[in-house]
Amino acid sequence: MKFAMKKSLVTAILLIVVIVVLSASILVIFNSNNASAKPTSTYYTYTIVNTYPHDTNSFTEGLVYSDGFLYESSGSGNLNGISTLRRVDLTTDNVLQEITLPTQYFGEGIAIVNNTIIQLTWQSNIGFIYNKTTFALLGNFTYPTQGWGLTYNGKNLIMSDGTDHLYFLNPTTFQQTGQIQVHDGKTPVKNINSLDYINGEVYANIWLTNTIAIINPETGQVKAWIDLSGLPDENNSNINAVLNGIAYDQQNNRLFVTGKDWPSLYQIKLIPQTSPTP
Repeated sequence: MKFAMKKSLVTAILLIVVIVVLSASILVIFNSNNASAKPTSTYYTYTIVNTYPHDTNSFTEGLVYSDGFLYESSGSGNLNGISTLRRVDLTTDNVLQEITLPTQYFGEGIAIVNNTIIQLTWQSNIGFIYNKTTFALLGNFTYPTQGWGLTYNGKNLIMSDGTDHLYFLNPTTFQQTGQIQVHDGKTPVKNINSLDYINGEVYANIWLTNTIAIINPETGQVKAWIDLSGLPDENNSNINAVLNGIAYDQQNNRLFVTGKDWPSLYQIKLIPQTSPTP
């Protein structure tokens, strides 16, 4: 009888131990899943360091700073209905060099690769290659998606098409070498537009918002958000005049932003926040 009671007691204790262990395991898994589902981003707001003039007829789709100049691709959403590629003086916005695209092409993102400028078009599935110095057309290439933003990481071109994906292209053959899905936690981030590659990360305008996502190009995870609400040109009466255009001066650590048809281009400094701006 005592043996039977001891056996029952041992069995009960073992059962309790098993239940405790299983409960703990389930809790760990639950917390782990929840943690991975939550956004892990940090947040920035900004302060304006300098304000420069910007052409209100420039429907900015791509922007790059290189060798002391801004290179800008303008879509045909501007008032004169044409797309351009131009080199401009930062402080005056004087156009130093410009070419006009054939009217069937809507100019989009640009990137500089060595002594060439690569320019996407929106829905024509074609990109153009220019000599950086003369703007002479050197060739073209095709791609299967829409063309939105473009940047260069020193090895590959990185391209957006308005979805939640970034595509990596060989800068010589223009063949796709890879792609990533952009996400914040487990939430896909769509409408990725103008791009710039800055210190190992991809900065991306999110179309129709006042935010820039800072993306890990290896994983697609959004590492941080920049809230640019409150910029003076944000309240432009033109509904198409949205934030778009990121450029970075590596040598002097200057970050520039502007928008489509905005009268100003801003040099900004990022200010860390502990949580999203209310």
